[in-house]
Amino acid sequence: MRVLAAMSGGVDSAVAAARAVDAGHEVVGVHLALSATPGTLRTGSRGCCSKEDAGDARRAADVLGIPFYVWDFADRFKEDVIDDFVAAYAAGETPNPCLRCNEKIKFSALADRAVALGFDAVVTGHYARLADGVLRRAVDADKDQSYVLAVLTARQLSRAMFPVGDTPKPQIRAEAAERGLAVANKPDSHDICFIPSGDTRAFLGAKIGVRPGAVVDSDGQVLARHEGVHGFTIGQRKGLGLPGPAADGKPRYVTGIDPDSGTVRVGSAEDLEVWTIEAESAIWTSGSAPAGPIECVVQVRAHGGTAPAVAETVGDGLVARLREPLTGVARGQAVVLYRPDPEGDEVIGSGTISGTARESGASEARADASR
Repeated sequence: MRVLAAMSGGVDSAVAAARAVDAGHEVVGVHLALSATPGTLRTGSRGCCSKEDAGDARRAADVLGIPFYVWDFADRFKEDVIDDFVAAYAAGETPNPCLRCNEKIKFSALADRAVALGFDAVVTGHYARLADGVLRRAVDADKDQSYVLAVLTARQLSRAMFPVGDTPKPQIRAEAAERGLAVANKPDSHDICFIPSGDTRAFLGAKIGVRPGAVVDSDGQVLARHEGVHGFTIGQRKGLGLPGPAADGKPRYVTGIDPDSGTVRVGSAEDLEVWTIEAESAIWTSGSAPAGPIECVVQVRAHGGTAPAVAETVGDGLVARLREPLTGVARGQAVVLYRPDPEGDEVIGSGTISGTARESGASEARADASR
């Protein structure tokens, strides 16, 4: 096969490319330039896609003896990932930019160009397993990225390869060292790649501006003022600007966000419990929606936040009724469905959360996530 290896400049994508070469594929490496000012996108282990990363990717390609190119996707990345991220927070949602980047950039824009140029698949360093169109969790549970890949369609999965998903991360680093790859001990990037400072609130504030509002309790009593709902997310406990805990001494959490009025509601940990999740834009990794209700395990965050549930399609979305409550569930997050077999690692599908309810009845499924 003729495959395009997306090389970020990190150890995982370098080893993924190397394994593709070992498998006998004709491999070409490509680094994605995702910013018009790439020198600003890395601060130590924060951020990615900088000039430093491009250089690391090129050196890895040289060691592997494969052609290497840099493709400019900065405009597309800004529109589909950064602008989407800002708009979602302005609307009181909690988006996952890594998930959106996979959906819109790496396995859409990049894959489309690759196919147009005669490549059969795109190879990445994601920690997930893929065989016969079935997407599964990685062997290394701590590094598993199946959650942020669950937005891929059956067509996108058919032209994807994840060579490192069957190996724990320490072994990947050891393999990179054995291959003479200089990135063997390079720190993993973390946090949001286009916010190298790690200060998401400041980044959003600069983009959205001041939008004053009130922080209120469950009775509607104003407890504090804030400069914009973009500084809050469901389940948040710190940075609320409150003078102290509730009257009973228990901590307060963000339980609701109304972007129209600028109101942020706080309450107890119990107020965060969710029993029903409604999602829109459902994607089924098999290519077709289930015929009826299905038993599954839902996950609402990249790591953690799982519960057994029964899910079914509703229009172009889905509703999941949980058998155990989850907390910190916000609009804009992805809900990912896994098959509840003994291993529990097969991805069934996903959707973007549009509403939640504390009750499990179907009539409550359209309750707004701010409740």
